[in-house]
Amino acid sequence: MGDYKSYSMEIGGKKLTVDIGRVGKQANGCCFMHYGETVVLSTATASKAPREGIDFFPLSVEFEEKMYAVGKFPGGFNKREGKASTHSVLTSRVIDRPMRPLFPKDYRNDVTLNNLVMSVEPSCDPEIPAMLGSALATCISDIPFDGPCAMTQLGLINDEFIVNPGYEEKAKSDLALTVASTRDKVIMIEAGAKEIPADKMVEAIYKCDEVNKEIIKFFDQIIAECGKPKSDYQHYEIPQELNDALYEICPPEEMETVVFTDDKQTRENNVAGVRAKFEEKYGDNTDWMALVDDALYRYEKKTVRKMILKDHKRPDGRAITEIRPLAAEVDLIPRAHGSAMFTRGQTQICDCVTLAPLSEAQKIEGLDPYITEARYMHQYNFPSYSVGETKPSRGPGRREIGHGALAERALIPVLPSKEEFPYAIRAVSETFESNGSTSQASICASSMALMAAGVPIKKDVAGISCGLVTGDTDDDYLVLTDIQGLEDFFGDMDFKVAGTHDGITAIQMDIKIHGLTRAIVEEAIAKTRQAREYILTNIMEPCIAEPRKEVSRWAPKIVQIKIDPEKIGDVVGQRGKTINALIDLYKVQIDIDDDGSVSVCGTDKENMDKAIDAIRIITTDFEKGMILTGKVVTIKEFGAFLEFAPGKEGMVHISKIANSRINKVEDVLQLGDIVRVVCLGKDKMGRISVSIKDCPKDTDNADIGRVVASAGPEDLEDTDGENS
Repeated sequence: MGDYKSYSMEIGGKKLTVDIGRVGKQANGCCFMHYGETVVLSTATASKAPREGIDFFPLSVEFEEKMYAVGKFPGGFNKREGKASTHSVLTSRVIDRPMRPLFPKDYRNDVTLNNLVMSVEPSCDPEIPAMLGSALATCISDIPFDGPCAMTQLGLINDEFIVNPGYEEKAKSDLALTVASTRDKVIMIEAGAKEIPADKMVEAIYKCDEVNKEIIKFFDQIIAECGKPKSDYQHYEIPQELNDALYEICPPEEMETVVFTDDKQTRENNVAGVRAKFEEKYGDNTDWMALVDDALYRYEKKTVRKMILKDHKRPDGRAITEIRPLAAEVDLIPRAHGSAMFTRGQTQICDCVTLAPLSEAQKIEGLDPYITEARYMHQYNFPSYSVGETKPSRGPGRREIGHGALAERALIPVLPSKEEFPYAIRAVSETFESNGSTSQASICASSMALMAAGVPIKKDVAGISCGLVTGDTDDDYLVLTDIQGLEDFFGDMDFKVAGTHDGITAIQMDIKIHGLTRAIVEEAIAKTRQAREYILTNIMEPCIAEPRKEVSRWAPKIVQIKIDPEKIGDVVGQRGKTINALIDLYKVQIDIDDDGSVSVCGTDKENMDKAIDAIRIITTDFEKGMILTGKVVTIKEFGAFLEFAPGKEGMVHISKIANSRINKVEDVLQLGDIVRVVCLGKDKMGRISVSIKDCPKDTDNADIGRVVASAGPEDLEDTDGENS
């Protein structure tokens, strides 16, 4: 049972240990990963036969978070982990993207990469051993795979790079970068940043690449000693006779005409016409008809790549660096708190922003103790009609979650703080039309929608995507600015970069080849910067140049004040009695943070003012000589009790009501009367004692019995002024 191999190396000042043959021996490949006290079980399994009737590689990546890893019960009614969290989905996608290109293109066996997070040390993020474990488990398995690859994360604190930062460091970092590399090249980049300059970002990427190369050397030793021989698999090929027949029906020069159009529907109809001709002639050949769609796809791909790389012709006729026609507008959706639409060619996104009190922020239960809520939520929807298809909506899939997270990551660096803008913010990007780079159009639309909603973002943010077509050598390539769907589909790269005039806020790079040279990475970053500047200056800023000074009339209004944290209990009251009374009385929502920040949210300004003044009264220590306004709530033989705010009362003794002797309190005061009093301090029983008769002469308490109207905000404001 103890016969297993263990290997160790240091990464970022923390020890990584890999156990092989200790557990999971029935999986094709298994690595028991230890990074500090973080433990992840990474496995790779493959089906014994290909899946029938598919034309893609069925890879599934899972990142399973278990709450026992941090010594917690799952929250909620069901004490068992349910569907994957957003963080799990995003981590799975990050692992998937660099590994998928390294499997054979004609491999059709189902492959599952599973990562079970079993223990988490906060300084050792489980994403790292999961990413590395998936790659290594696949490398030592018998599954065909052209690895190894490795991944490293990088933070930036006080202008110093931090390799594989822990949760606490990530919370303070100006950069969240993940880079995957093969032996020779970078294969995946994902980043969120606080306006990092391009040269600094390139430096960070290749700092990760250096670490990755050291990890690959470590992997090579393990693979050499523990790796299984790679199994053969059922190869998938198109018969040359079928290709020849297709070329006869539609010669190469004619195929160029078929794909050379800027209208997606026209091109699809042209391709459908070629297929119809093939079916008319060879419809009786069932073997060929089963393969013709894939053959046509390959023919179309070959044609597009040749046109771009050799002829420098793009399918829609644009120049290599030319951006598709752009348009922007705001205020399309009247009742949304802010809305904007951004159009780039046949890609069109409408973004709607809504505002709510901070209490509506998304609560997050995960393994990171520093992330417990999301104040800003960006959600992305991709309905079938946007690409001219029909299928029912089944809620967001991994693609929708990923695109929303990318846009969210791009915009978070420019959002105001809670103190500056005490709102929870939700942006929803609706895809009206799609022909490539909808995630980047979402960033542009959302930036404008936030401004239209009156969110005081620091700067506007734009996003753009570059593509790539490569030849036979590293020097034979062409980087394309603003790729449409066809160029993404048939190209080798989708390099998305978002940022402001001053720097990068997000990157996501997906490729279909075995990596990029540094020259390509630098050129892509430079071209996206040029395009971003153009979009910001010529399209977005003329549409809306700065955030509106006020939020929409349909948005809830929020006023924030600060109170002594020691007084929070006074505002809340016993079992919430006081705060609930304020909410019911003034029809507002009240949120209190532990630091004493109080947010009052409502639609009626007068009631909000009253609620704020009431809170100030509740949290004020009454001193002798203060002038106050109170409402008679209780009458006793010896006097009357006045309420200055919910939970804040004082007592006026019968002797302090009038200058002349009175027999009964009711002779002068009635329930509901509003009176002005002067504070006398506290009586022997510790109650606040007040006097009507000792109020300054300019205080009007004449005809008290008929002064029964509610105290207006102006009264309380005067009181506040006299007490300050």
